[in-house]
Amino acid sequence: MSSSFQAPKGVNEYVPPRADLLQAIRHAFAEQARLAGYGYLELAVFEDTTLFKRGVGESTDVVSKEMYTFEDRGGRSLTLRPEFTAGVLRAVLEHNLHKRGGLPVKIWTTGPAFRAEQPQAGRYRQFYQLDLEAIGTEDPQVDAETIAIAWNWYRSLGLTRVRLLLNSLGCKECRPAYRARLQEFLRGLDLDEPTRQRIEINPLRVLDDKRPEVRAQLEGAPLMADHLCADCKAHHDRVRALLSDLGITWEDTPTLVRGLDYYTRTTYEFDHPLLGAQSGIGGGGRYDGLSEDIGGPELPGIGFGLGLDRTILALEAEGAAFAAPPRCQVFGVAIGDEAERRVFGLVNELRRAGIAADMAFGGKRLKGAMKDADRSGARYAVILGERDIAAGSAQLKDLGGGDQAAVPLDEIVTTLRERLSSR
Repeated sequence: MSSSFQAPKGVNEYVPPRADLLQAIRHAFAEQARLAGYGYLELAVFEDTTLFKRGVGESTDVVSKEMYTFEDRGGRSLTLRPEFTAGVLRAVLEHNLHKRGGLPVKIWTTGPAFRAEQPQAGRYRQFYQLDLEAIGTEDPQVDAETIAIAWNWYRSLGLTRVRLLLNSLGCKECRPAYRARLQEFLRGLDLDEPTRQRIEINPLRVLDDKRPEVRAQLEGAPLMADHLCADCKAHHDRVRALLSDLGITWEDTPTLVRGLDYYTRTTYEFDHPLLGAQSGIGGGGRYDGLSEDIGGPELPGIGFGLGLDRTILALEAEGAAFAAPPRCQVFGVAIGDEAERRVFGLVNELRRAGIAADMAFGGKRLKGAMKDADRSGARYAVILGERDIAAGSAQLKDLGGGDQAAVPLDEIVTTLRERLSSR
């Protein structure tokens, strides 16, 4: 009988073996980040609510509709993080990481985030992300580096159909004139009152509206790409040239604005065409004014958030070959009390040698223990009984092919290491 309790609606939980895949793709990303010199940050799961209001933007759906906000026992307003960047930047400033040496500060983190959205395939109220940030430089090479890290990770997983959508949102010099022109255009459309209010607060967010009746009216809207200042255009052209040098293909997407207010200049999104309406699997961009918005010094930055949930959906949709490492390579089967003690020691010796090993528990007989061995997914079973102990050997059985042979007990670990490394 199962418990009468269930996870809250919209919480995406992972259980083995799918959870093993989640952990494996995290580890694959950790390696990409390490190779590029990014250090790991373990970040707070909840923050002062004002951090997100000022950092993410009060006009965004995230802040106005989707945050999980509560008052603690001290009367403070706190919010479960709906995204990572504002919190990462807060941590960098609080711990003075930007003062410890050369810039940029290169950080990555991972974990759950929370948004009160309507649950659907690929969109959850508790979801999992990888986040990477480079803080303290405007160098377009860093823009290209962040994109390349994500691109290399997707490729390492075997994803071949990921598309990179690319745009520039300008800067504080060129955006005001564009903003005024866009507002003029949008005020002439037939829009509902909440959208009209958004025009006055952050008109770029209207371009991100997914409703068909709104999108149909946006045909002919002025685009930021046509209003970039000379510096922003040069920056954007440099990013694109660097991506070309790396063999990374992209699609210029002048309507791409993403959902958060802090983006400036380089803005990008990773898209997977097999996922339908929720095709975005990650994205990011530059946020050169965010530090000042949350009370910090002038400190430009760029980074991304990659959705682990949607990446797994993309892997499954593509049928990619990437797989989690086996949880069990060798399974120990003991017949008798003395054999059980010996197998327990052998299993731990195998683990110390870097071989995933498990054994039958509960004093099972041979038939039941061998069923456990088959279910474990192990390649080999080590079978030990009283006669084997007397002979100083164990039976090593190939669970795939069925071959079985006696191997001296003091050679078991070496033999298994050789066999597993050759396959």
